[in-house]
Amino acid sequence: MAGWEPSNLIVLFEIMSALTDNRPTAETANPETQTPETQTILTVEEIHKLLPHRYPFALVDRIIEYVPGKKAVGIKNVTFNEPHFQGHFPGRPLMPGVLIVEAIAQVGGIIMTQMPNIPKGLFIFAGIDKVRFRRPVVPGDRLVLTAEVIKVKSRFGKMQGYAEVDGQRAAEGELLFSLLEE
Repeated sequence: MAGWEPSNLIVLFEIMSALTDNRPTAETANPETQTPETQTILTVEEIHKLLPHRYPFALVDRIIEYVPGKKAVGIKNVTFNEPHFQGHFPGRPLMPGVLIVEAIAQVGGIIMTQMPNIPKGLFIFAGIDKVRFRRPVVPGDRLVLTAEVIKVKSRFGKMQGYAEVDGQRAAEGELLFSLLEE
């Protein structure tokens, strides 16, 4: 083929790859090469395959960073039409702190459900320690939720979690998990 040298084929391959959806999954993502602003590592559909939560308790819209067995960062877009805002509080909607903590825990669940050598089952709260709420979360906010593994032992896990809005800490605490085997 005239004009088709190996270097041209490489360029064509790169263009074709860019046009197809080669979104990384949690298993294939390399955190050193990902930029959280542009890369979705897990979509909401992929999150639903890993976590049992559904509306209105599915509180993570996507995972933007994932380090297997160590850390996950997720996004929760806070919208006015969420059911808790009808009564918390009329005229001044604030996201309940317990739901912020639950959203952090769901990001932690992404880590726990994919850890090797851990039995399959449902991870539930075993405890919540040192939780502090630093600023209100309101409709229109974008919560950036981070969970980092402190320790995993057999059927139990401990994580440090925090939520931020516009770079400001909204909540933080230690979350303890226990596994209910299937």
